[in-house]
Amino acid sequence: MAEPSQPPLPAGPGLSPRVGRLAGVARSLATALAILVTVIAGTALLGVAAGFGWAAVAPRALVVVVGPGSPYPVNTETSAFIAADGWFTLLTVTGGIVSGLLGYALAVRRHGAPAMAGILAGGAAAALIAKWIGQQSGAAAYHHVLAVGRPGVVLQAPLILGGRGALAFWPLAAGLVAGGVEAVILLRERRGRAAARP
Repeated sequence: MAEPSQPPLPAGPGLSPRVGRLAGVARSLATALAILVTVIAGTALLGVAAGFGWAAVAPRALVVVVGPGSPYPVNTETSAFIAADGWFTLLTVTGGIVSGLLGYALAVRRHGAPAMAGILAGGAAAALIAKWIGQQSGAAAYHHVLAVGRPGVVLQAPLILGGRGALAFWPLAAGLVAGGVEAVILLRERRGRAAARP
């Protein structure tokens, strides 16, 4: 008569192997989510700095009040709008490079894909935050004076981003930098392994 087989021993104190695996998966998902949120938040803080920087350096068009709620540009051929878009693009590309380098050094090297996703999502959030802060800077005072409508008052128009395409530069630059660093490191490691072979 054959002896009945004994049940498998639990994976941990009072846990079956399946429950132990599920707990491990839950821990790794929680860690990945925490990394993702941390990287997004850190990159978004860079977006705050870029927004204030844009508000500080970008030129603004001058308008004259001709009546309540009626501004008219002092110089109809001003390049202030194009220059403001150029400054925003420059700041977002710079922010993308900085966040890509910092994100790779502090997170992607250790945590891989979740950190890289955080860099990309954080770059998109940072660009939107920078746009919002820059466009809100001075807008309340401008609209108040414009609503009063005393003719002849000269104002600086608030910043307005001319196109939405500039918002893509931050995550694009961050992804290219972090991905480029990873590609260079992988190529070096591959060459090192190839050189070590007899």
